[in-house]
Amino acid sequence: MSMSLSQRKPLAAKRKKKCRNPECSEWFRPPNSLAFACSPKCALDIGRVEAKKEQRQKDKETRKALKTRSEVQRETQTAFNAWVRERDADRPCISCGTTNPMTSRGGSWDCGHYRSTGANPELRFEPLNAAKQCKRCNSYLSGNVVNFRIGLRARIGDAALAWVEGAHDAKHYGKQDLIELRDYYRREARRLKKENRS
Repeated sequence: MSMSLSQRKPLAAKRKKKCRNPECSEWFRPPNSLAFACSPKCALDIGRVEAKKEQRQKDKETRKALKTRSEVQRETQTAFNAWVRERDADRPCISCGTTNPMTSRGGSWDCGHYRSTGANPELRFEPLNAAKQCKRCNSYLSGNVVNFRIGLRARIGDAALAWVEGAHDAKHYGKQDLIELRDYYRREARRLKKENRS
């Protein structure tokens, strides 16, 4: 004998659910498939938590939008430097050839620029102009430039070195350009890190 629709219990009413309120997590029988909390109090608590999450997300987006170009440039430089260190992870210091530098605060390795970012800002994000360098050479020996050039020449060849040492047009990165570069180098650094550890 088949039951009428009015006699059938809703499917959701037969199965227990866990209350979505993280402070409760009780199992309950929902009156319908849309119920997500065991009580009105828990439903209000969940609403408050979700409202806070939404507000944090909005605040995060607002902070992103309010970042200045120079703040984004610093983030882009950090991402580029991290990518260079990952790219050169299995190589020694470009200047002195050490593979085991003394550890210091902030890590053992830097991203060194052959032509400095201050004097040559157009080469700030140029991969041919940058290499992994120990902190001693980069910070304490002001880049150890003579040996940097020798190491760079051996690595990239005469033609590429001549290009790096040549004249370059100024580059005017807009904020959006920097955001795109930052996101690209972050993705690539993560990819290389994963490859280097596998």
